[in-house]
Amino acid sequence: MVTVGLTGGIGAGKSEVSRLLSSYGAVLIDADRIAREVVEPGTPGLAAVVAEFGEGVLTADGGLDRPGLGAIVFSDPERLRALNAIVHPLVRERSAALEASAGPGDVVVNDVPLLAENKLAPLYDVVVVVDAAPDTQVDRLVRLRGMTEDEARARMAAQADREERLAIADVVIDNDGPLEALEPQVRRLWEQLRHQPQNIVKS
Repeated sequence: MVTVGLTGGIGAGKSEVSRLLSSYGAVLIDADRIAREVVEPGTPGLAAVVAEFGEGVLTADGGLDRPGLGAIVFSDPERLRALNAIVHPLVRERSAALEASAGPGDVVVNDVPLLAENKLAPLYDVVVVVDAAPDTQVDRLVRLRGMTEDEARARMAAQADREERLAIADVVIDNDGPLEALEPQVRRLWEQLRHQPQNIVKS
């Protein structure tokens, strides 16, 4: 088994890289998806979030008001840390269980947005960083996700900066260009992970 930590700043295109790797046959563990699952209605995770942030972070039907909670935590580092302290251990526990169920010959890709921030690089055999220039990230967030430029930059500022991510990379996928330039890079990475993972040197 080869374990991969895949990360990248918001708007860099990490989700497209994980989709491609999954389509090639990787076992994908998506930390964002798991983070949503562990705070679904009725979970201990949601109860802990409500205990920390109050009933105001719930929707009328008892689910988590993600935009409302986001507005609180992304402008306040202390509140963001409080949320992460609840959610991250739950995500790690679920991710570990999924990884344990993979086969010995599998490539397990852990899609982890905050890999650099939480200093998780040592957990993986290979760390892959999807990289794009900050202006490219802002353009995608405004154009594709409907954020204002200020919202986009606030989300980016809440993450590690580009240099911090690149410093932990064993492999960098350049996604500053068009989508058609991405696939050949990801295909080369997949072939290396499948056949010559020992040649990817840990940083």
